[in-house]
This record gives sequence, C-alpha cells and structure tokens, in this order.
Amino acid sequence: MMEFELLDGLSPPEQRQFIAACTPRKFRRRDIVCHEGDPGDCVHLIMSGRLVVRVTTPLGHTATLTILGPGEMFGEQALLSPDARRTATIVAVTDAETLTLNRTQLERLRADHPQVERFLTTSLAAQVRRLSAAVLEALYLPVETRVLRRLAHLATVYREPNSAPPEIRLTQEDLASMAGTTRATANKVLRDLENQGIVHLGRGTIIILDHPRLTHKAR
Repeated sequence: MMEFELLDGLSPPEQRQFIAACTPRKFRRRDIVCHEGDPGDCVHLIMSGRLVVRVTTPLGHTATLTILGPGEMFGEQALLSPDARRTATIVAVTDAETLTLNRTQLERLRADHPQVERFLTTSLAAQVRRLSAAVLEALYLPVETRVLRRLAHLATVYREPNSAPPEIRLTQEDLASMAGTTRATANKVLRDLENQGIVHLGRGTIIILDHPRLTHKAR
C-alpha cells in the first residue's frame, strides 16, 4: 500500500479503511485534473505520476507553483466547506493515478472513526508550514538559492525506485516561475550546474546527475 505522510496519524486499520473508501482515477499526460475556480468536491491522493500546480496571477498570467508526486495529495481544503472552490489548476505532466475521497465519504469515515479527524488537522498544519516556508524563501533567500531549492525538490519528486538519475520533464520557464524569477536567471543557474557536472540539460528535460551535490548547494 502506498504510504501517505498525512495519514501517519491513523492506525493501520484506519488507513486501510480510508484507502478502501477512495475512488481510483487515471489521467493521461496533459489531462487537466481540475481547473482553478471549479467546485472543490474531493481530495486526491497521488498513487503514481506527476502533476503540476498552476494559478492565475492578478495580471492574468499563469504561474507554476510546484510539482506533486506519489505519496502527496491535493484538494484537502475542499472537504471543509460545501461551497469551496479549487484554488489552482492541476495538470498531469505524466500519466498519473490518484485515489479520490469526496465530502460524503469523508463524513461517513469521520462518523465511524473519529480519529480520522487527525487527518484534516495534520493536512492543514502541513499546508501552513509549506506556505510559511515559501514566504520566508521569497523574502529572504537569493534568487539563485531559490532556483537550486526548487530543483532539489523536483529531483526528489522525480526520483525513481530503480535509482536511475531523476529526469525532470519540465520547462525552464516553469522552473523559473516556481522560484519566482525570470527564465534567463533560471537558465544561468542551470548552465552553471551543467558545467559542474551536476545536471544534464536536454530538450524539455533536466537530468540530475549528482543529487547529493545539488542538495548541498541548495542549503
């Protein structure tokens, strides 16, 4: 069974019942899982594949926030309010599989197993930590460090069980957006890393050749 960090607070039987209550869904590469502004009626637990999170800026541009991979989840806020709306557009960047749990299913679980309430508390606490860390990085870290940190995170998301070098299928523009900088700056950082033998740049791909060195530089 796929391990989800946000279910750690549940006992093994509760975790199995939670997973059993979910509905499996499959997406092909480039499928849109949900649009920003859609009704938020379920939470997705990612079983396989990678999905990109994008939002619309006040000026009408599209900004890439992050990439999600197996073991992660999205849409948990949708379970807290009947009139909740999706705050981002989610697109599959590879073939992907998720398990979905709607509000009715969750309420049934909460009634049968009150400890499932910890699932929501843990989820929201983790989201607050992520947002706080992102704000601190944006305010106080040099832009080069932000690019390195986003790249190190992506290397973890794209890491495969067979220990092959992570191959990040993402444009440099997406990486720049995630780091809050320009494509030119992101490209300069990537070229420097390539010259050091840490990454290899291909067409629409970034292959991580030395993950430990990248992680060290991103500190």
